Amino acid sequence: MLAKAVATEAGANFINISMSSITSKWFGEGEKYVKAVFSLASKIAPSVVFVDEVDSMLGRRENPGEHEAMRKMKNEFMVNWDGLRTKDTERVLVLAATNRPFDLDEAVIRRLPRRLMVNLPDAANRAKILKVILAKEDLSADVDFDAIASMTDGYSGSDLKNLCVTAAHLPIKEILEKEKKERATALAEGKPPPALRGSDDIRPLRMEDFKLAHERVEV
Repeated sequence: MLAKAVATEAGANFINISMSSITSKWFGEGEKYVKAVFSLASKIAPSVVFVDEVDSMLGRRENPGEHEAMRKMKNEFMVNWDGLRTKDTERVLVLAATNRPFDLDEAVIRRLPRRLMVNLPDAANRAKILKVILAKEDLSADVDFDAIASMTDGYSGSDLKNLCVTAAHLPIKEILEKEKKERATALAEGKPPPALRGSDDIRPLRMEDFKLAHERVEV
């Protein structure tokens, strides 16, 4: 969220990549994805390339158990990254986030000259983050941002987003289960199945949804 805010403030396009989005089971595909990311970043510049959990992608290369394909992908990332640094006209910024900075490869650390320690948000800031995440959502009157913030001690901005996504799934799940029962009843009675419900039929998010989501989201 912080990286996206930087891109928005700078008027730059935002590209978010992670280990899961750039790796492939096919040998050599990872390098192609890396080239594609940097090629896209250059074409839509100014842009910000954000590498989430960078330690999982660009960790220490001396790891003896590391697969050859992974090493090649890392090298390809470094080469393309250096290519940006040699072009004065290139307006592409690489940002990275990690909870394990000591696991990063030294070559990566050298390429990230500025490092910021971002602490976990306190209760007041968690409430503000929740208001931003849920700004466009249909909320019941009983939703208390301060109460949710109080029960999410130790949550990061990303954790809060996961909490909200999990809570938002609950009303949808209710509708799907209700439709399933109605179709089964109609079938048993020899009647035509009822019409499927639309987004207007989804109830507002309630405080209870966030409490249930809190039980399911691991931090």
